[in-house]
Amino acid sequence: MSREIFTRRELKYLIPFDTYQAIVEDMKPYMRYDRFGDGFGRYNIVSLYFDSPDYTIYYETRNKLNFRQKLRLRVYDNATQESTAFFEVKQKFNNVVNKRRTMLPLKDAYEYVQSNKIKEHYNLSNKQIMNEVDHFKNLYHLHPEVVVSYDRQAFHGVDDADLRVTFDYNLRCRNDDLFIENGPHGNHFVDQNLVVMEVKVNDSVPLWLTRLLSNYKCEKRGVSKYCTSVDTANNANKADKQSVLL
Repeated sequence: MSREIFTRRELKYLIPFDTYQAIVEDMKPYMRYDRFGDGFGRYNIVSLYFDSPDYTIYYETRNKLNFRQKLRLRVYDNATQESTAFFEVKQKFNNVVNKRRTMLPLKDAYEYVQSNKIKEHYNLSNKQIMNEVDHFKNLYHLHPEVVVSYDRQAFHGVDDADLRVTFDYNLRCRNDDLFIENGPHGNHFVDQNLVVMEVKVNDSVPLWLTRLLSNYKCEKRGVSKYCTSVDTANNANKADKQSVLL
């Protein structure tokens, strides 16, 4: 069963695609492919993010508040409404990330979003976390805002299973089709030649990885997939409206 509660530090880097490929080769003695991937740790992620009418969640992240949080509904690879989906509450406080998630069929997740009520027939993996989702959603009057998708290659440490390194590319967003089972399509919001690398650790980054990041001159660079996708989707909508008026 997938883990439902995570607490860790997440360090982000924005690197060229060829640097990503080189780092993967150099990591192989220390890392193994994520077992949930295609045999090489690769899979696709499509997430529906929620926000309030006044974009409270957006501005918490954009203004880099010490405490900020997000709600998203996520599926992996080729999903249908019968597939397993994940409601996730992600919170960040002083650079420590806490994530809690519950599994349920995507069709039940959609029913909940429409009705705003947790039904008895939902096949939830963790009802307490679903109650947290419900509280968060109602407290901030959250509604579906934007879909974010990307391809990921993920690795776990050979000697330290809590060490995780992921590479995200082909990052796209949309707000004209909020059905995540429709897969990864939309506007690219990060240059297609760039990759978002994330190092996820419970404590400190191991020395070998610190040296590797230094050798490739990787500098920490915060990349908010949610904020950047909102900006990109809204700008695309404005451009579409202007083209209609011309």
